[in-house]
Amino acid sequence: MSEASCLSLAKKIIAGYRIKRGDDLSLFLKAPLAELQEGARLLQDHFCGKHVDFCTIINGRSGRCGENCKYCAQAACHHTGIEEYGFLPKETILAHARANEAAGANRFAIVTSGRALAGRDFDRAIEAYEAMRATCHIDLCASHGLLTRAQLRRLHAAGVTSYHHNIETSRRFFPQICTSHTYDDRIRTIKMAQEEGFCVCSGGIIGMGETWEDRLDMAVSLAELGIESIPINALMPIPGTGMEGRPQLPAADILRTIAFFRYINPTANIRLAAGRKLLPENGATALRAGASASITGNMLTTSGTTIKEDMAMIAELGLTNREEDCRAVTGTCGAR
Repeated sequence: MSEASCLSLAKKIIAGYRIKRGDDLSLFLKAPLAELQEGARLLQDHFCGKHVDFCTIINGRSGRCGENCKYCAQAACHHTGIEEYGFLPKETILAHARANEAAGANRFAIVTSGRALAGRDFDRAIEAYEAMRATCHIDLCASHGLLTRAQLRRLHAAGVTSYHHNIETSRRFFPQICTSHTYDDRIRTIKMAQEEGFCVCSGGIIGMGETWEDRLDMAVSLAELGIESIPINALMPIPGTGMEGRPQLPAADILRTIAFFRYINPTANIRLAAGRKLLPENGATALRAGASASITGNMLTTSGTTIKEDMAMIAELGLTNREEDCRAVTGTCGAR
């Protein structure tokens, strides 16, 4: 595969072509990485300009999850020694939102463990979102599992504009990582969230034992769903989980995945998530070769990068996370 193949495909996508299920995707696996990235950079420049979207999260309820996702440190069936606690006080969440907003983050999410947030904990979440909407200007995101339509509607009314719910991997490989709920359960929740007016953030994890074809399938599935924000996590094998002992992915594999996700989902925010520290320059290379967004600050159970460090990094790259710059670009990669 030649550089012309990658660049010609990128130019074709800019002109309006979109990759579909059943297309020959062998280019993405055979092309030299540098040439694949060059096309991804062309697409990113066209659809995203110089804008990088930064989101931050708080672990609003930790541990004791009844699901059996093999990768997760918070599943009760695993013994990882993580801190366990119930839903955080509203004041604690509000303080974190204000601090992240002051540091320059674009959006803030509460993430909770468990199949679904319900009962009094869900009511507490609504109270927290309403307080943030009343006193902050940062965009609000939620990640609370397999919610009902009525719950999604309450979240939207409380001021939440984005809902996060990963598909995690391909349909084929999903039963290898979780059996306590199904791939279709996740798809159903995503579609309901879209119908209720949310910008949906949905991606997955690579490095769990899936094939390259599974990764391509996940990218195509997300395109079919019209997902606007796609976090790509590289597995960080946590002792005590079902993925304990898995080898960490080489940086080149992560960078190739990020690049072809840009071709397949050209207008989406391709978002760096867990595993950034496996990448060159903590992800700086990826932010010029397909990735247009990142989670910043701490992850759920693994340490991330500070907002200050990320702001300095994108400034050095000639990028910005200012919303006014985003709005000046045709095709804003799902940013709100």
